Amino acid sequence: MGRRYLVTGGAGFIGSNFVRYVLAHEPDATVTNLDVLTYAGVKATVEELDALGRHTFLLGDIRDADLVDRLMADHDLVVHFAAESHVDRSIEGPSLFLETNVVGTGLLVDAARRHRIQRFIHVSTDEVYGSVDEGFAPEDAPLEPSSPYSASKAASDLVARSYAVTFDYPVIVTRCTNNYGPYQFPEKVIPLFVTNLLDGKKVPLYGDGRNERDWLYVEDHCSALHLLVDQGELGEIYNIGANAQLPNLELTRRILAAMKRGESWIEHVTDRPGHDLRYAVDSSKLRSLGWEPANSFDDRLLDTIRWYEDRQDWWRPLKESV
Repeated sequence: MGRRYLVTGGAGFIGSNFVRYVLAHEPDATVTNLDVLTYAGVKATVEELDALGRHTFLLGDIRDADLVDRLMADHDLVVHFAAESHVDRSIEGPSLFLETNVVGTGLLVDAARRHRIQRFIHVSTDEVYGSVDEGFAPEDAPLEPSSPYSASKAASDLVARSYAVTFDYPVIVTRCTNNYGPYQFPEKVIPLFVTNLLDGKKVPLYGDGRNERDWLYVEDHCSALHLLVDQGELGEIYNIGANAQLPNLELTRRILAAMKRGESWIEHVTDRPGHDLRYAVDSSKLRSLGWEPANSFDDRLLDTIRWYEDRQDWWRPLKESV
């Protein structure tokens, strides 16, 4: 019998890609996908996953303690993606981020501990380190989150890790850099810019575009998480980065060039409050286990653009609903 995964947030961008990765690489694995289907949890994505077999979708909220408790008995592993995740939305309404990301994570990890789930992978973000002016943040760098979103994720990291320290429970915390690839909700920068250009609209670039991010292809992120399921040291934190830093202006230029547009398509807009200048993590601990990103940014950017060109049936209803 294969491993039985409980994946939270598996109708979202990274979660759904991870479900696909597991089903492709573990022929005997089964996945229960717990998702509340907020605006970023896409029913069409779930239907595609159901067609793969060995996937069961369950509509539900990680804050539902009774539901979570019932689910744990039938699973071996938890990989926890479910989170409110958009910085701009966290500025407009922080409370939901605190409830889902902090309280929800606490309920989930506590139920997993009580049911002796073999391993709990808590998926987090490099944004918890705040702006890294130079160099690369190691896992023991201070947590200096700038937005309600990143603060809620930092808090959830600490909640999850506390179960490893206090209860000797097998928790692993991961912190990834910016992901891109198929099935990303079109409010995020790359799909937003690509879909705007497909619709003949300009791309809204915050400020002067100096803000710098490390771009990790989502399949490389999934391969790292899958490796950590087996080889990660329990109780540890692992950064996951591609070392593919780009200022947002350069990112925009590459998207424009790939789609044969000039810089007249850029619309500079007022910068967001507390916008961190630079994210960069040291992922040498993960790389010591044998992981390396397999994909180059420029190649996968072209693939991502083609995906959004081909899958307008997927993203148009979402963009119209925002």
